[in-house]
Amino acid sequence: MLESDTLKILRDALQKLDAGFASLPALEAPAPDTQQISAILASAAERLYDNYPYFHPLYAGQMLKPPHPVARLAYSLALWINPNNHALDGGRASSAMEREAVAEIAAMFGWDAHLGHLCGGGTMANLEALWVAGRLAPGKKILVSEQAHYTHTRISSVLQLDCETIRCDARGRMDISALRARLARGDVGTVVATMGTTATGSVDPLFDIVQLRQKYGFRIHADAAYGGYFHLAGNLAEDTRNHFDHIQQVDSIVIDPHKHGLQPYGCGCVLFRDPAIGRLYKHKSPATYFSSTDLHLGEISLECSRPGAAAVALWATQRLLPLQKRGEFANSLGRCREAALAFHQRLAKDDRFLTPFAPELDIIVFAPRAANLDESSILSRKIFDAAARRNLHLAVAELPRAFFGEQWQAAKDSDSSITCLRSVLMKPEHLDWLDRIWAILDEAARECLGR
Repeated sequence: MLESDTLKILRDALQKLDAGFASLPALEAPAPDTQQISAILASAAERLYDNYPYFHPLYAGQMLKPPHPVARLAYSLALWINPNNHALDGGRASSAMEREAVAEIAAMFGWDAHLGHLCGGGTMANLEALWVAGRLAPGKKILVSEQAHYTHTRISSVLQLDCETIRCDARGRMDISALRARLARGDVGTVVATMGTTATGSVDPLFDIVQLRQKYGFRIHADAAYGGYFHLAGNLAEDTRNHFDHIQQVDSIVIDPHKHGLQPYGCGCVLFRDPAIGRLYKHKSPATYFSSTDLHLGEISLECSRPGAAAVALWATQRLLPLQKRGEFANSLGRCREAALAFHQRLAKDDRFLTPFAPELDIIVFAPRAANLDESSILSRKIFDAAARRNLHLAVAELPRAFFGEQWQAAKDSDSSITCLRSVLMKPEHLDWLDRIWAILDEAARECLGR
């Protein structure tokens, strides 16, 4: 099941890469002990059995999407040189490829001028965005929704920034009336709009946030680590489409190519609309920058050493699958959302389950009906285990009880949250496998619910 037909392509590419250095004197390196390496890799393969099958459509749990074959091959190819994209000395070609790939991501959001680079993932990317926000508006508050990724409050603590949470509406989006009331009290420097929460895939009301900026004058940071690529999808709901259409007007954006961008971990990206932000990164390191007067990526990044292989993989993937609407890549995102909508429709018609709202992207949350909230939470975990025994791997999530409406509002439950089931249908193949997924879920539910 694991694709390996492309390994010959890697061997051919390695020969071509080697030919580019043919003018060098012969290198008499010690021959690797291939027998021992083979045995160790076989042992590693056996250890890796202890994983969920993240690459398979029956894995419908967390945000884990297999990298595209071209990304795997390009990353592996670059490892024979192992460039470091901190300074041009360490990654001349891969630094140029990073600039090109990042510029294509910025163009996807409608930015010609920008400042940006790759980093280890969304956490580091958001750290840089909030670091810049804190330096531009020192002492002012950072506002995030209750469903924003926890990294924002954690990062704010690291940066010694004051971060406040704004309540969410019943669909997991930042409540715009609560935001308006908080802005009216003043002292706000940045509002973080989450374009696809990790729990439910909810999209904060960016259009409304942009309108409020005209009155209150804050910065807007779009945390699009998960949902950013859906800007290209052609089948978003009208209001979600409207919010994504205004992402061009924010001040900074984070997106994770190692999620929907088909890249190996870790590959995040941070973008700033104003290239002058680069002045905040200015520093002196004569031991690092000596071979070129061109801008080194390390001069606009908080991270120092960064894998050039990640840039090569992203560059290669975007050559094969350009970031354009109605293209092959965009259509694959549409299939993910179509699968989520179809799954939600089946859940909504089945009286064994409660599903609070239709997905905005490709994440669905649902819970078994029960006499009370605690019983539903217990049943969620039982169904999770029963489905896993049948090779269908879901996820569980703790969500506010309010997301499920009035179902348990009158009950004296022990907690205000519910443990529910969650599926991330982020593989285009999920649409083709939906009947199989539903059949297994039905079997697991019958076992746990007794009907």
